[in-house]
Amino acid sequence: MPRRFDLIVFDWDGTLIDSAGTIVACMQAACRDLDLPVPDDATASHVIGLGLHDALAHVAPTLPRAEYGRMIDRYRVHFLARDADLPLFAGTREMLSELRLRGHTLAIATGKSRVGLARALETTGLAASFAATRCADQCDPKPQPAMLHELMEELDVAADRTVMIGDTSHDLLMASNAGVAAVAVSYGAHPRESLAALQPLALIDSTTELAAWLAANA
Repeated sequence: MPRRFDLIVFDWDGTLIDSAGTIVACMQAACRDLDLPVPDDATASHVIGLGLHDALAHVAPTLPRAEYGRMIDRYRVHFLARDADLPLFAGTREMLSELRLRGHTLAIATGKSRVGLARALETTGLAASFAATRCADQCDPKPQPAMLHELMEELDVAADRTVMIGDTSHDLLMASNAGVAAVAVSYGAHPRESLAALQPLALIDSTTELAAWLAANA
């Protein structure tokens, strides 16, 4: 079968690694540390994938911007205590290997910081799987299209040969804004119905199903 997409761009948290629940718990713990109203799970899940300032404005709306550093510090304390134990979704490593063997170029577009992604790639041993990465502190964050535009320019791949895979509406909107096809996964941060409303190319319920869809359609 001819290859449809040369470049496959993955989100990280909630798409390749099972971290959404931990991120939510750490946001909530950071709010408690600062005596702020604690967001419910749905509110905290919604901001996963956004740039840090956009996320904090939503999850801690009463916190002055001048105090964001304190919130970030507390979040990092909680997250770093759990980071090394976060598992890849079952079958992720094998899926990435198969995609590379079939000649696809792989990249990451994530709301994580550069330092955070570098640590995660080192911990999982997946750094060599990706030809390029973009993080929220390198360019305009999701849902703006800058990450995808920069990746496509760096890797010399056209928009119609690129697909974005993610677990949030921010991923799907970024893809739409960049003129790129999108595939949604329902096992991460955002509910299935909110992903379906954005009409992705496919809506996938497991990593096993994602690997099979990519093998047949990418």
